[in-house]
Amino acid sequence: MGLILVYIGYFLLVLNFILYWGGFSKHGKTFQYLTYYLTVLVIVQVSMEILVLQSKNNLFLIHAYFIGQFFCLGFFYKSLMKTKAQVAIIKYTMIVGSLLLLLDYCFYPEQFFKFNLFEIALTSLLVVLYAVMHLYNMLLENKEYYYLTIGIILYLLASTVLFFVGNLTIGLSVEFKLLTWNVNYFLIIFFQLLILVEWKKSFSKKVLKSNHERKSNI
Repeated sequence: MGLILVYIGYFLLVLNFILYWGGFSKHGKTFQYLTYYLTVLVIVQVSMEILVLQSKNNLFLIHAYFIGQFFCLGFFYKSLMKTKAQVAIIKYTMIVGSLLLLLDYCFYPEQFFKFNLFEIALTSLLVVLYAVMHLYNMLLENKEYYYLTIGIILYLLASTVLFFVGNLTIGLSVEFKLLTWNVNYFLIIFFQLLILVEWKKSFSKKVLKSNHERKSNI
């Protein structure tokens, strides 16, 4: 069951990666940050699978995932903010967050070879903060990246809780550990589906219109 969920998640990720790269040059800088985020996810997942096949430790790649997610989505939401104060909040919390992570790894370098709960909580919750700020803006503005933002908030909050629960239950049964991982796989599928819905609702018609106009000009 778990393996099936993993490959469904991979399929949706690769599909989204292809679709969003197809519109990379058409929809502006904000869209490009989102495409970079999907690229980070693909690179990390492929790299982890390669290391698994070689029976090598791939845990250090988790840090590339969380840090890459933090920067890509941080710049993504920074480009969506409506006021200078909101932009400043994201800018300075990203700087402070980066410095805290740097200090954490300087003082505790062994964290590089295991799950760093501080890194997970800090980067995920800051991105959730940015997403909530954008959600607040959408109360009075157009619902831009609405489905994606809902997905980010729900997925990051739930997955962060799961990481902490998993760390606290290391000594419990294998069945319980598998349950937490399966729930995480379901969350990944749910998140990727919302990214796909975002593309369908916000960008697929634009892509079709662009292709139609290009053919008409030939």
